[in-house]
Formats: sequence, structure tokens, C-alpha cells
Amino acid sequence: MNTTKSMTRFLLFQLSLIIFLFFFTLHPIPTLGSPTKDADFIRTSCGTTLYPQVCYTSLSRYASAIQNNPAQLAKVAIGVSLAKARRMAAYVSDISRQADYGADPRSAAALHDCFSNFDEAVDQIHDSLTQMRQLSGPAGSGGGSFLFQMSNVQTWMSAALTDEETCTDGFEDVAEGPLKTDVTKRVENVKKVTSNALALVNSFAQKGPGAPTPR
Repeated sequence: MNTTKSMTRFLLFQLSLIIFLFFFTLHPIPTLGSPTKDADFIRTSCGTTLYPQVCYTSLSRYASAIQNNPAQLAKVAIGVSLAKARRMAAYVSDISRQADYGADPRSAAALHDCFSNFDEAVDQIHDSLTQMRQLSGPAGSGGGSFLFQMSNVQTWMSAALTDEETCTDGFEDVAEGPLKTDVTKRVENVKKVTSNALALVNSFAQKGPGAPTPR
């Protein structure tokens, strides 16, 4: 008798499980956010930059953090630019010390100037990121109105891009060779990321203070 009851309970449990799985398949539990939509937002936004593929490749990994927020997109783009500029500054600083013992004084001078330019660019991009983070506060906090704050960010990012371009300009009189090719190629990659970040900042600034702000 007990065996029969146990068997009945087991069969009822199995039937209930089958019914639950059936309805769960028909009506899956919704998830928060959509990775596909977030990535599409980044791809569309990057279409306004000079280097859309570089833009998408460098930012798509942060899709879940950016979601559909243009302010967050600009903020992350600045952060990526800052990280690359810092790495470039460290690289140039390292090879400039080695160049001091080389036979080409023009290469050594160009590298020292390049490091100075990137050192300034890092400070300017860092200031831009700090200003963007302050936008999350109440209106007027962190240094003034939305337009004033965004004007600061645009000015600093533009100045950083100019400093990066000045670095490559300094190699015009340097003889062609592996060092010049390597440094200018690396700088070009950083310039593309900085240019894209500036474009996304400009796009967000045009949207006005009603656009979502960074978290």
C-alpha cells in the first residue's frame, strides 16, 4: 500500500515537473537589459565617428555598462582613451631613455618631446573624465552648468588630440626606420581612440542636459 502511494506521488511529481518545464519554455522569464540592443546602440553611435570600427571594437566589451546611455558611452570612451594614452606615455618614456644612448640625437629629441606631449594629454583626458563624473550630481554641481561642464570636456579632449598629433609631427625630421615606424603607428592608434571619444562627447553635448547622465 505504501509502495503504491509512493509511486503515485512520484508520478504526480514527474507530471508537475513536465508541465512546469512546458510553460517555462513557452514563457521564459524576462532578463534585465538586452546585450544585442546595447551593442546596436554602440554601433549606431560609433557611426558618427571618424573611425567607427575602431570605436565599436574598443567599446563593445562595455555594452552592459553603457546600455543605451549616451552620457555613459562618452564617459567610457574617455576612460578607454585615458588608458591608452597612459600606456603610450609609459612606452615612450621607456624607449626615450634607451634612445639617449643611441647615435641619432633627432630620434632622442623627438621621443622626449613626444613624452611631454603625451604627459599633457594624459592630464587633459583625466580632467575630462573627472568632469564627466561630476555631471551625475545635481544641476550646477561640479563646476557650473551643463554647457559649461561639457565645454570643458570638449576643450580638454581637443587639446589632448592636438598634443598626440604634435608627437607624430616631431618625427617628420627623423630618418625612416623601425623606431619611427613603431612609435608613429602606436600614436596613430591612440589618436583614433581619442578622436572617437571627442566625437561621442560632442554628440552628447548636442543632446543637452536632458540626456541620461553617467552613473
